[in-house]
Amino acid sequence: MKRALAIGLVSAQFLLLAALAFLPHGTLWPVTVLLAVVAIVLCVGGAVLAVLGVAGLGPALTASPIPREHAPLVTTGVYGLVRSPIYAGLITGGLGLALFGASAWHLVAWVALVLLLAGKARWEERMLLAEHPDYVAYGARVGRFLPGVGRLRSPR
Repeated sequence: MKRALAIGLVSAQFLLLAALAFLPHGTLWPVTVLLAVVAIVLCVGGAVLAVLGVAGLGPALTASPIPREHAPLVTTGVYGLVRSPIYAGLITGGLGLALFGASAWHLVAWVALVLLLAGKARWEERMLLAEHPDYVAYGARVGRFLPGVGRLRSPR
C-alpha cells in the first residue's frame, strides 16, 4: 500500500508538471518581456535548486518519497537551507511555468502541485522522523521549502 501511494504521488507530480508545461497559453494577464524574464528565472532557479537537491542526497536518493533504509540523514549543502529542496525547486519552476502560461488552468495546476508536494513532504517527514532521531532537531532549525519557514516545533 505504501509503495502504491508513493508511485501515485510521484505520477501525479509529473502529470501536474507536464500540464504546466503543455496546457494551452491563456490570456489572464499579458506576458510581457519582464514577466517572461521572471518566469524564465523562476524555471531555471527551480531547476537548479532541484538538481542541487538530487545531487546533495547521494546514496540517500530515491525516486520515491519513502526514504531508503539506513541511508544517512543529509543536513548539509542545500539541505542546510531547506529540508525539501527538490520539492521547493519543483514549486518554484512550476510557478514560472504558471506565470508564463497565463491561464486559470495553469494556476489550478500549480496550486494542485503545491498542495501535492506539501502533503508528500509531510508524509516523507513522518517516515524520516521514524528513521532518524536527529530529524526533530534538524527540522526545528531548517525550513521546509523556504529558509526559516515551516520549521518543526523544537523538542522540549
